[in-house]
Amino acid sequence: MRAILAVEAGALFAALAAGAGISDGLNLFAERSALIQPVLLLTLLALCLAGPFTRKLPYAYGMAAVFLIATAIPCLAATPLSWLLPGSSTLTPLQTGAFGASLAGILLIYFHLRSKALSPAVTEARLQALQARIRPHFLFNSLNAALSLVRSDPRRAERALEDLSELFRALMRENRELTTLQDEIELTRAYLGLEQLRLGERLNVVWHIDKMPAEALIPPLVIQPLVENAIYHGIEPSREAGEVSLNIYRSGDAVHIVIRNPYPENASHHAGNKLALANIRERLALHFDLDASLKSQPMGAVYQVHITLPYTRAPHAVLPPAPAHRR
Repeated sequence: MRAILAVEAGALFAALAAGAGISDGLNLFAERSALIQPVLLLTLLALCLAGPFTRKLPYAYGMAAVFLIATAIPCLAATPLSWLLPGSSTLTPLQTGAFGASLAGILLIYFHLRSKALSPAVTEARLQALQARIRPHFLFNSLNAALSLVRSDPRRAERALEDLSELFRALMRENRELTTLQDEIELTRAYLGLEQLRLGERLNVVWHIDKMPAEALIPPLVIQPLVENAIYHGIEPSREAGEVSLNIYRSGDAVHIVIRNPYPENASHHAGNKLALANIRERLALHFDLDASLKSQPMGAVYQVHITLPYTRAPHAVLPPAPAHRR
């Protein structure tokens, strides 16, 4: 979309510069757009097809390959398309090549600078996300729950401390690489085991992960903080038992993560909900740009968070079978 808008903007600027006036320039732009659009779509298609090859090249060679493709396709396609669109205002091969090369260069520089500008933001956003998740009340509550079992149930207390240690080890490590859904689910299960000690029968968790692609890659520490958010905003404010459900599945080339929790409308806990969601939404954007989305909305007595992200496979990752159940 950015490429299409940039090319159209360049074509409009060139048409206004070549026209005798604004009206003449807009007419020239309309005529040329009929030719530019199919040429641009062919160029983008060629770049998509060449993607697996160009991504294996060194960065400078990959940039050069993209530049050559974005320059050559317009030159080769403009003339045949002009025969199919006899009413359009055509450009000479030299003009077409110069136009394609200039816009390709501008876009490559833009994406290069954008990538460099986002690099510091990635580290900063991750540090902020980690700090936001380590809530003092969760640490103290979990430790107190484990200590309360030391005499009555030592083995369970030991497992709780092991889960707590594993959770904080994951929170503290440097999370620059994507992780698998399998690892994220195991981390979430460890967290839920700790919360189960504290909340007991008030917390019911329903898993729908039969269709989950265990080998799919996602940013680390996404599901666990959302589940923590669901418990904090949906279970804690109420004295009655509540249900948190997780539905994870693949549809086509996308992975969907749907988390639902009760929505007590009068609870004061909702004040920090948007900040936590914005934090995760930013991390998804830093990893996947426009290919990922996070939507959250109340649905009557239920609050739902729906994450959609591209399916990227990690080899040799298999999740043990775990049918939908309550715990």
